Amino acid sequence: METLTTRGITISVETYYQEEHSRPIEQKHVFAYRITIENQSADTVQLLRRHWYIFDSIGLTREVEGEGVIGQQPVLQPSESHQYTSWCPLMTEIGKMYGTFLMEKEDGTTFRARIPEFQLIAPQKMN
Repeated sequence: METLTTRGITISVETYYQEEHSRPIEQKHVFAYRITIENQSADTVQLLRRHWYIFDSIGLTREVEGEGVIGQQPVLQPSESHQYTSWCPLMTEIGKMYGTFLMEKEDGTTFRARIPEFQLIAPQKMN
């Protein structure tokens, strides 16, 4: 698990290779990732946007940006957390992701909470 804290917002990531959805012969490797966002600050915050950088081992880079996460813009009171699971297809068995969440405090100020870089590695490459 990878973890990073920005301004009291701790983001942790766990990854899973999705063998049942992957088709290696077709260069399709599907990875799931579980994100946990913990508000360890004294402020209530809302997640407004996500911004991802996705890389695979043949040099293909994608950038994904949009509102919220899986259709939600969660509000986190101090000591609250939010968890969600999403997925990412790659053409290769190895890749990585990182990014930011745009967070807004109750007073209207915003900041970017960094999502730690995490590796996407198919189990057959771990040998």
